[in-house]
Parts: sequence; C-alpha cells; structure tokens
Amino acid sequence: MQRLRPGYLLWGLALCLPLALWMALAAGSQWASPQALWFSLSAQDGSIDALIINSIRLPRAVFAVLVGAILATAGAVMQGLFRNPLADPSLIGVNGGASLGASLALVVGLGLIGQSPLGDFMLVALGAFAGAIMTTILVYRLSAAEQGHSVAMMLLAGIAVTAFAAAVTNLLEYLASNEHLRRISIWEMGSLEGVKAWQLILLALLGVGFFALTLARAQALNALLLGESEARHLGVDVQGLKRSMIMAVALVTALVVALAGIIGFVGLIVPHVVRLLIGPNHRYLLPASALAGALLLLLADTLARTIVAPAELPVGVVTALAGAPFFISLLRQRRAMFGGSDG
Repeated sequence: MQRLRPGYLLWGLALCLPLALWMALAAGSQWASPQALWFSLSAQDGSIDALIINSIRLPRAVFAVLVGAILATAGAVMQGLFRNPLADPSLIGVNGGASLGASLALVVGLGLIGQSPLGDFMLVALGAFAGAIMTTILVYRLSAAEQGHSVAMMLLAGIAVTAFAAAVTNLLEYLASNEHLRRISIWEMGSLEGVKAWQLILLALLGVGFFALTLARAQALNALLLGESEARHLGVDVQGLKRSMIMAVALVTALVVALAGIIGFVGLIVPHVVRLLIGPNHRYLLPASALAGALLLLLADTLARTIVAPAELPVGVVTALAGAPFFISLLRQRRAMFGGSDG
C-alpha cells in the first residue's frame, strides 16, 4: 500500500470533521435544514428545533468526538507499547473490568441498597470505572518481574484477568433479575445518549491532558518500536514509559467506558488503518488517529440515531457491525500481500 503524506491525511480529516458534525446536528427523526440549524445555534429562541439541537444533538455530537478521539489515541499508544498493530486497551483488562464493575453495581449494589442516592447511572458508572482501574492494576502487578514489566507477560495476564472478569460477569447476569439483565446488556452495547455538561467537561479535561502527554512521549514511543534494548540505548526510560502510558490509557479508557459503555473496534481499527496510510511515526500517528476516531464515532452515532428512526441502535453495535467485516478484509489483504505465509 502506497503511503500518504501525513500532512495530507491530517488536513483531510480536519476538513471532514466539521462536515460530519454538521450532519450529526442536522440528522435525526426530525431533520433540520441548514437555515434552521444555523438559526437554532445562533438565536437559541426556545423553539423545538433549537431545544433538540442545542440540548440533545450538540452535546451528544461533542461527546462522540471526545470518546472517538480518546479511544483511537489510546489504541495507537497501546499498539506502540506492545509493538503490535492488533493491540488495543482491552488487552490490559479495561473492558472486562468495567463490565464486571458495572454488573456488580447493578446486581449487588442496587440489589442491596435499592435506589442509589447518586442515581442508578452514577452507581453503574462508578462501578465500571473502579472495575476497569482495579483490573488494570492487577494486570500490571501480575506482569511484574525483576527485569521490569514484560509485554508478553502483560498480554497473558490481561487475557487471564479478562477471562476471569467475563466469567464472574456471566455469573452475575445469570443471577440478575430480568430488569437488571436488560440494563447490563444495554450498557455493554455502548450508548452516547443522555450526556450531561459536567461529563463533557470532565472528559474534555482528561482527554486534552492525555493527548498532551502522548504527544510529549511520541519520540519515546518511536524509539520503542526499535526494541526495548535499543530504546534504552537511546536514553528512553522504558519501564517508566510503560508505566505512565499504561496508567494514562487505563484512566481515560476507564472513564470513557464508565460514561458510554463498551464501544469496540474504534481503538483497534482506527490506529491500525492510520498506520497503514502514513506509517508508524507517532508524531503524526497520534493526532491523525484522534481525528479519525472522532470522525468515525461521530458518523457511527449519526447512523445509529437515524437508520431505524425514531428508535436508535446502540452505537457499539454499529461500530462492531462495521468494524468486524472491515478488519477481516484488512487481514485478507495483508495475507495476500505476504503470499499467505504464516512465518
């Protein structure tokens, strides 16, 4: 595959994002014309159109941009750390731990206390966040050795912890009531509806900090692609880099999963495709992945809201339905490129 100049891709994504944002604001069960959209955003006269656009669609579109950008950037970081283009944040147990925490909050928490004073959504979000952080810490501790943290051991520990979390989650789902089981299933499918202003502010602050941190470590991630020993010879604190990046990825991904549920394939496919297009240089890979992730999730959420309007599909289902066949086609292309060899 012939690679593009990074600047071309960055500018192209930057120009496409406002168009996708306009489409997200206009689309829905009640479509808004360009004139109505502009008047609603500028005048805010209290009309039905202005209420729908400013109170529902605009926060949701901004939420989709933030979630997509964070997941894609986290995926790019994980693929750089693991030196594996098929890595994503779920490898360190974030998704499995979040599902376990959310299930515990719904089945055990609400079963014991009834109605949560924080609200059911906040209880589930806190449970998912705590579960994701705790499983990541457990994976990190299990992979510790005298020489540092082995990538292979971290991968194996992540698989084991995720499998255990999935087993406990399945047990909780088996014991749950029909109402709680349905709510767990809906949460696990991912959704961007009902976002609050404080959630956007919190996610934006952590997202900007995470993106600034990753850009500051872009050269170190580039050096790590050569191998850990080579990176050490170049002056990179490899263990410190792994520790800081994994904890940062765990924190922001846990927050995203707690607020939006599990949205798969964004952190896997987006950085993988961007790397194929412009190469592995993280100075360009990270911002391009953030823009592409924001664009992809914004389009996926617009499709989820409109394809079966006035009802809507969970956005995680849309990304999985679109992402799985696309990823399979990528694998087939790579197999054809290397002549079908397994070596």
